[in-house]
Amino acid sequence: MLSFDPDDTGYLTELAGYVAIPSVSRDATPETMRAAAEWLAGQLAFADGRVVPTEGHPVVRADWLGRPGAPTILVYGHYDVQPTGDLAEWTSPPFELTVDAGVMRGRGCSDDKGPVYIVLKVAQAFLAQEGGLPLNVKFLFEGEEEIGSPNLPAYLREHAEELAADLVISADGAMWRPSEPSLSIASKGLATLDVVVEGADDDLHSGRFGGTVANPLHALVEVLAGLHTREGSVAVDGFYDGIPELSAARREEIGRVDFDEASYRTGLGLDEVFGESGYTTLERLWERPTLEVNGVTAGGKYTVIPHVATGHVSCRLVPGQRPDAVLAAITAHVEAAKVPGVRVSVRPDSGSVPAYTIPADHPAIRAAAAALEDVYPGEEVLLAVIAGTLPATALFEDVLGAKTLFFSFSTADEKLHAPNEFMRIPRLRQGMRAWESLWRLLAEGPHRLAPVTRPSADVPTSSERSTTP
Repeated sequence: MLSFDPDDTGYLTELAGYVAIPSVSRDATPETMRAAAEWLAGQLAFADGRVVPTEGHPVVRADWLGRPGAPTILVYGHYDVQPTGDLAEWTSPPFELTVDAGVMRGRGCSDDKGPVYIVLKVAQAFLAQEGGLPLNVKFLFEGEEEIGSPNLPAYLREHAEELAADLVISADGAMWRPSEPSLSIASKGLATLDVVVEGADDDLHSGRFGGTVANPLHALVEVLAGLHTREGSVAVDGFYDGIPELSAARREEIGRVDFDEASYRTGLGLDEVFGESGYTTLERLWERPTLEVNGVTAGGKYTVIPHVATGHVSCRLVPGQRPDAVLAAITAHVEAAKVPGVRVSVRPDSGSVPAYTIPADHPAIRAAAAALEDVYPGEEVLLAVIAGTLPATALFEDVLGAKTLFFSFSTADEKLHAPNEFMRIPRLRQGMRAWESLWRLLAEGPHRLAPVTRPSADVPTSSERSTTP
């Protein structure tokens, strides 16, 4: 068993330097993003850590291949972070790691700098104390996950042979809640689009022209409202196509999960929950797709009739749904709306992602459950679903032919993407112990990884098949 530092002071001091780099991939300078990448590469010096350029922000690569004949894993994570949001809502500076009542607070400490840091410390401890890792490990950390990984597909395909592995382990993808250890066996896909309504050539004075022309914002509200029924179902024909019926066995399995709907509701500051009828709250969260209006851009608090109004829409998808088919169905639905006096169009975004699943009986899930049982003795390991999207998972399966195991020690309640993002400090040590155990289990014994079958170069990947007319 590895020995880790006797207290957290050194870890927190080191991690503070990483969190202090404001690596917001949406708008940080190239110099800032490279600084974060170089910090990681320095931590990976034992495995030839290096910063590798892409068409966007660089990736960080490293390889420790000192166990001939042993399984090979690829550890994935990201060094970019979300924007801070309203600084007035933060109780401490977002890029200053603040320790308070058993938590550390700062942008990226939970998503994904803290979880990635855990893996680095485990690898370094193995090298220092045992002279090597128990299996071969490749590292790939990107700087664009928070903006949809736009340059990862091209990089991965170009370097597929170098990155080949028997399993991908993601340090990203938080556990469901802090009350018990959990593993995610699925994550939802994603498709996004804009609904654009255009009227006159310019914004118009609402007094001089009001009542004589159609208002694009009024029309947009009508179109967006028509995307759902009053009962909460998506009203788009074809949206639910391909989704298998939720089986009685799965409903029973979900029903056995300890889930307090009243606490869920009150924790959000709500009087009631709402969603697609015929399903429980947890069934909707884990098993059903969604279509959400995320925002509207038009006019402002001044007296004009805006000449254009845009609605921003996102869909979280489940197994059986094809992103291209969902986008086509929404486009047909919107274009069929009869709204006089305006022009209505749909602009799908690129980078749609299908839903991802890993079987509950996959060897990696069994090994990860055993590792968590070592760290949390007597606690049942919950098999959960990530209601969010991790774009890289489908890509890894397509290009490398390898499944992805989510093994993060942040939790979904730690204000990821929101002001006052935090991570529970005890999760650092718990995560280190669990990663140690997982690597040992995957290296030998009944949970040892078997080589995967790589996809043939002349066989289309699943993402390519999904876009074939």
